[in-house]
Amino acid sequence: MTIQNVLLTVDRISAWSGKLFAWLIVALALVVGVEVFKRYILNAPTPWIFDLNSMLYGTLFMMCGAYALAQNAHVRGDFLYGSMRPRTQAGLDLALYILFFIPGIVALVYAGYGYAELSWRINEHSNVTADGPPIYHFKSFIPIAGALVLLQGFVEIVRCVVCLRTGEWPARLKDVEEIDVVGTQIANSEYVDTESREVASHSRDIEDAAKHRGSTESSPRHGGKP
Repeated sequence: MTIQNVLLTVDRISAWSGKLFAWLIVALALVVGVEVFKRYILNAPTPWIFDLNSMLYGTLFMMCGAYALAQNAHVRGDFLYGSMRPRTQAGLDLALYILFFIPGIVALVYAGYGYAELSWRINEHSNVTADGPPIYHFKSFIPIAGALVLLQGFVEIVRCVVCLRTGEWPARLKDVEEIDVVGTQIANSEYVDTESREVASHSRDIEDAAKHRGSTESSPRHGGKP
């Protein structure tokens, strides 16, 4: 099994977990909709609904972290980073992963396991309401989510090492991308002059280049060969 296959396998694990728990947003929307109806139409609010909303959203947020990292979708200060060459980007990424990411996520997994273990041991319930729902199952997702992010982080470190050696970012698992609705409409509109259409297209090309973290002399991170 080649290094590239290992990288993509972990990407698939992160994508699977992220897409699975992304369905919680549907459950959250349904819960909120039903509660709004009960509260304002039936005048019968649910005491523990706030706890349920927090647990659904918190689980969604935590369990999609590895997927966001696999898709390079976490927030990044890209003012200078996007203009760097791949090897410079990889060196900076590697230093930050080793100095901050690994210690922080390891601490999250360690502390999260302690929180979850204690919560199960004392049969912890929410204290927001008088008869709050159990929350030990919710706290169990803290170390699980941390472990998934840590696994994906090790893969990103390997990607940095490969890029430092080859000068190209290894390909990552492709997934859905944002659609530039405004740019597409401008490009296809018969009411927009040619100059404005070219300006919109040029701006979109610059944004795509920054997203793919490439340079004019090397292949982009998302388009590198395995």
